[in-house]
Amino acid sequence: MKQNQQYDVAAIIWPAYTGDELRTRIFWPEGYGEWQTVKAMKPLRPGHAWPRKPLWGYVNEADPFVMEMEIEAAVAHGVNTFIYDWYWYDNEPFLEQCLDNGFLKARNNHKMKFYLMWANHNANSMWDKRNAELYAPIWNGAVDRATFDKIVNRTIEKYFRHPSYYKIDGKPVYMIFELENLIKGLGSVAETERAFAYFREQTVKAGFPGLELHLVLHKRNMDLKLENGEDLLSFINRAGFDGVTNYQFFDFADMGRPYAEILEDVKKEWKYIKGTVKVPYYPNVSVGWDANPRYNYLHNDICVENTPEEVKKGFELAKQYVDASNGLRAPLIVVNSWNEWTEGSYLEPDDLYGYGYREAIRDTFLPETE
Repeated sequence: MKQNQQYDVAAIIWPAYTGDELRTRIFWPEGYGEWQTVKAMKPLRPGHAWPRKPLWGYVNEADPFVMEMEIEAAVAHGVNTFIYDWYWYDNEPFLEQCLDNGFLKARNNHKMKFYLMWANHNANSMWDKRNAELYAPIWNGAVDRATFDKIVNRTIEKYFRHPSYYKIDGKPVYMIFELENLIKGLGSVAETERAFAYFREQTVKAGFPGLELHLVLHKRNMDLKLENGEDLLSFINRAGFDGVTNYQFFDFADMGRPYAEILEDVKKEWKYIKGTVKVPYYPNVSVGWDANPRYNYLHNDICVENTPEEVKKGFELAKQYVDASNGLRAPLIVVNSWNEWTEGSYLEPDDLYGYGYREAIRDTFLPETE
């Protein structure tokens, strides 16, 4: 039998495997989301591990019956939380259907938790393989203060109140992807601080003990100078964030290498963060990296030798980090990801490794007991 789970293993969801929203058709006109890109992928060099096929098929992840199956598969293998990429473009949400129509309507969603990561980066033509290399701008991810307030209040009412929303010490967890773009849209560091204060105040007014505000770290931006002359790292350290993590090993490491070599850089990065960022760090484990499905020519930064056996070492590393950290308020581990097929980092089963990655998570976080 399995022991009670002691860790919160949170896998990121890329909610693009659906055609339920009409605006997705500008990128994937066949009508079933980015599965169109996955299905069309061919190898770009000898030994390139494509095409890959999902063992569950090209399912609509905004279908609650599909999500019921995925929830059962997740919790059985130790993934007890989903982090939904969440978007706001052109003054309305984008790609919300996988959460709203899939997870929230699944009859078994009480079995796991979820929370939002606002992916507030700009959107360009990269999602459209026909125009990927143009990087043509589509939508601006930066928002003004009025829009920020609208997002805050909508999020609290629509998601924080759901019984499956993930909380730490009773505080709903909310993650921001790109701090630089947030500051740009709000207009200044000072206005960003006021916006955060408003978010916290509104969360308390809604009956919660507070807000657990997390941030994704991107090492390439840490020394960026802000409009007040302060560098981004300094602002992160004083802005009152409750936690930080990474989105992907790609945030700080050269991915065009064997997975075992990348893990050595991961150890160094976690040590660096612990020594420089005055906010609790929740470890991220990435399954791999290969974004070539989105491009028309070869990008050589392909992670190799990321077998389930090697990736399991990443899970074990994160488990050890959490076990050794006294400052963490939750045993939270972020995994990239559940379904980032077009970035080559996913737990969903395929015809390459089968269920191997999820078995690696299960064997790490749900060890068998007598």
